[in-house]
Amino acid sequence: MMLNCLCVGIGGFAGAVLRYLIGLIPVKETMIFPIKTFAVNILGCFLIGCISAAAVRNAETPLNPRLILLLKTGVCGGFTTFSSFALETTGLMRDGHWKTALFYAVLSVIAGVGAAFAPEMLTGR
Repeated sequence: MMLNCLCVGIGGFAGAVLRYLIGLIPVKETMIFPIKTFAVNILGCFLIGCISAAAVRNAETPLNPRLILLLKTGVCGGFTTFSSFALETTGLMRDGHWKTALFYAVLSVIAGVGAAFAPEMLTGR
């Protein structure tokens, strides 16, 4: 149990630091759409889809369950930013950017689900 917690913590640290570093990437100050959070969420969805597909695909030589825990729960959990997504969406609405907020929310859900499903489609599983 303690080793599992350590795996999640190490993965979470790596994911959170990577998320922080992506947040430092400069974007145009005039951009309203929260592109960095959107990109992190879609990349995180794709990554968790790849990890899940790899875990299923390697049934004969299974991946270490702790590695899967480190990657899925730790890295992906620390990296993706649903709480930031929710806060930015409400901020857009509060600031009167209802169309952008709706576009961002719908696009994030559709692209996120698509990104999580893509590895399964790409690998045929």
